Amino acid sequence: MKAFKTVVASLVGSTLICGVAMAEGPHDKAIKARQAMFQLYSFSSGVLGAMAKGEMDYDAKLAQEMADNLNAAANLGQSALWPMGSDNSNPDNLKNRALPKIWETFPAIAEDAQNLKDAAAVLAAEAGNGLDALRGSMGAVGKSCKGCHDQYRAKRR
Repeated sequence: MKAFKTVVASLVGSTLICGVAMAEGPHDKAIKARQAMFQLYSFSSGVLGAMAKGEMDYDAKLAQEMADNLNAAANLGQSALWPMGSDNSNPDNLKNRALPKIWETFPAIAEDAQNLKDAAAVLAAEAGNGLDALRGSMGAVGKSCKGCHDQYRAKRR
């Protein structure tokens, strides 16, 4: 009887695990990957922003590292991260705030992505050269991020 219960428990557990694995949405892996990329953007720019605002002591080495990380992340190939239909209107997708408008305005969003790449390159060239240089190059990064967020990202609920 104990062996039977163990077998039944194993089968139920396997069924639940398979059911959870099968319940994954069609674009969840891509959504998770792009959310991870955005976390890198956020972490790096957050450290730099704290230095620029005086909330954290300026550290040239750390500023350079964070700017280099942001620049590298901004230049990652992203085509596989944005499959058509991986927006927030698809109930089968992992929770995300990407608006369907992203895929309706492709040339415009590509320009916005290039603005981030350009701003991140300038930041990477300046961040380690002193607090004033960091502050002078942060505005363009923030503006490029805001440009996409305002147009292509849903508000938090």
